[in-house]
Amino acid sequence: MGILYLISTPIGNLKDITLRAKEVLAKVDLIACEDTRKAGQLLQRLGIQHRPQLLSYYEENELKRIPLIIELLKNGKNVALISNAGTPTLSDPGFKLVRASIEEKIKIQPIPGASAVLTALVASGLPTDKFLFLGFLPKKKSKREKILANLPPETTIIFFESPHRLLKTLNELQMTFGNLQVVAARELTKLHQEIRREKIIALIDHFRKIKPRGEFTLLLRLP
Repeated sequence: MGILYLISTPIGNLKDITLRAKEVLAKVDLIACEDTRKAGQLLQRLGIQHRPQLLSYYEENELKRIPLIIELLKNGKNVALISNAGTPTLSDPGFKLVRASIEEKIKIQPIPGASAVLTALVASGLPTDKFLFLGFLPKKKSKREKILANLPPETTIIFFESPHRLLKTLNELQMTFGNLQVVAARELTKLHQEIRREKIIALIDHFRKIKPRGEFTLLLRLP
């Protein structure tokens, strides 16, 4: 059988690609990716001459793609799974493919690398002994409120937020927890990287004056 490689790609700075990731990307038969155009650009920027077949693999077509990929793997083809940035399956499609591969006894090889979750955590100044990653909070207000009301104490909480929902989320955090210390990280490893470590009210005031841009990683720790 072939091998399913789970390859972490840069979240910003292209130099964060690992030598191993580059080597594997150059030799697999197929790369399953969220965006074939972006994946093609990545291969070009990495100087990879051998261009594996690119197959779109995203949330809306995931269930249709899994049987095809499994069949390729069972026929001895090596497949790499990547997301648009960072470590695949973290708030990105992929875990269903991993689970299906496990059921078929296909070898799975993770290739570790960049992750917005860990990058933000280690630079946050918050304790790293125990943390909980929530991905994106649900859009439905009742579900968000339930999650926020049941967060564990003495745990660093990490989640993603989009720029157009950032202020709404910060206001909800302020209403739930008061003027708590929050870390807001954006454009990690990029030229305009920003990591703000402030009380919620200060963050709200800042982003009311300056329009939020880019995907955010938010971190907080309850007493």
